[in-house]
Amino acid sequence: MLKTTTILFSIILYSCSSAPSDTSQGTPLPTTPITPLSDTELLDRVQKDALVYFWDWAHPVSKLARERYHTDEPNFDSNIVTTGGSGFGLMTILVGVERGFVQRSEAVSRLTTALNFLENADRFHGAWPHWMDGTTGNVIPFGTIDNGGDLVETAFLCQGLICVREYFKNGNTNEQALAQKADDLWKGVDWNWYTKGENALYWHWSPNYEWQINFKLEGYNECLITYIMAASSSTHSITTQAYHQAWARSGQILNTATQYGIPVIFNHNGANGNVGPLFWAHYSYLGLDPRGLSDQYANYWDVNTNHSKIINKYCIANPHGWNGYSEKCWGLTASYSRNSDGTTGYAAHQPNDDKGVISPTAALSSFPYTPEESFKFLRYLYNEKRSQYVGTAGPYDAFSQNYNWVTPRYLAIDQGTIAPMVENYRSGLIWNLFMQAPEIKAGLQSLGFSSTQHNF
Repeated sequence: MLKTTTILFSIILYSCSSAPSDTSQGTPLPTTPITPLSDTELLDRVQKDALVYFWDWAHPVSKLARERYHTDEPNFDSNIVTTGGSGFGLMTILVGVERGFVQRSEAVSRLTTALNFLENADRFHGAWPHWMDGTTGNVIPFGTIDNGGDLVETAFLCQGLICVREYFKNGNTNEQALAQKADDLWKGVDWNWYTKGENALYWHWSPNYEWQINFKLEGYNECLITYIMAASSSTHSITTQAYHQAWARSGQILNTATQYGIPVIFNHNGANGNVGPLFWAHYSYLGLDPRGLSDQYANYWDVNTNHSKIINKYCIANPHGWNGYSEKCWGLTASYSRNSDGTTGYAAHQPNDDKGVISPTAALSSFPYTPEESFKFLRYLYNEKRSQYVGTAGPYDAFSQNYNWVTPRYLAIDQGTIAPMVENYRSGLIWNLFMQAPEIKAGLQSLGFSSTQHNF
């Protein structure tokens, strides 16, 4: 259950009873001969594979992303859809359209169904819950007292809605209607309600338990985008003081520590001078473009590039001596996991919590920051270990050579960052869509941000 004094980060980890568990045996698949792919083929393949999760495996009614998918359970059929993962899925589908993996008209139809579902689903002062029933849209509690609005998940979804709007706003009649629907949905979120009247945002509100969870969004983790969306709202905006006093902790967010000679820049929540899991460099930055993005606290390209390079160098240094870690096999982030006693579960892998488990989304979603290092991992994954570590919807969620273990399972929030971030490396598509939104520019400027990449 939630312990607000010890919680560090993750959108999943705070409720152990609700976190996805992995009870599979996790033995590697038999190896078969592999035909090597060129670098361009590899990029196409990993993006197309990740799209499968959000296209072929989407919930049949809502067309939103299932929270998880287990290929080792032949009859697996989850009715749980995830709000944040669905936001990542919206952006993944845009990549699919742009790359010609799916037809534009089919994507418009699919997205229209999804957004119509979101319009009628349970909302709590405009915010969607963490989990929903994919058939009815009713809230599925993420924990006993977490049966209401989840503002961080909602921010991840709204990041995707903005991109959908921008991508289709000048299209045909159906596309313009879809863009308008996306605009209406995101404008319906009452971000200001989630301040409780304070200079801060709070993660949860429940109609039954109100503010009992009491999770204030402060300090550096994956939640930056929540403040950006709240400041950018034209209907329910927050004050700039909330950003500076809560998220930036009145300047205490800064950190002068280094790892492997690389500045950490921010105090990563709970990392004790080190860096947190790599999803912190991904979730808020699928749309928010860190290239040339600065405020009074940091240059955000440096924040994320340094974070990725520190994780890479940590895995190469391999202080615990795990079998398999190398310059081509690296990446620590939240995913399914395995413990030394053979039990399995879920963990936010990072230097301070390294279990010998590699999460493929970590290196792959860091492509914009560490292209050379990420390419080494991509080549290793598909050209050397494809038969063991890659399934129908792309790389399996986690593996450990140390324990000769791989889980043939997927999580939406892990698969969902791969295609957008690889595309941001290739073309900047999702970054450009999000940053061209006029209210996003205005919101960022109100918080004191500037962007050399986008000329403000």
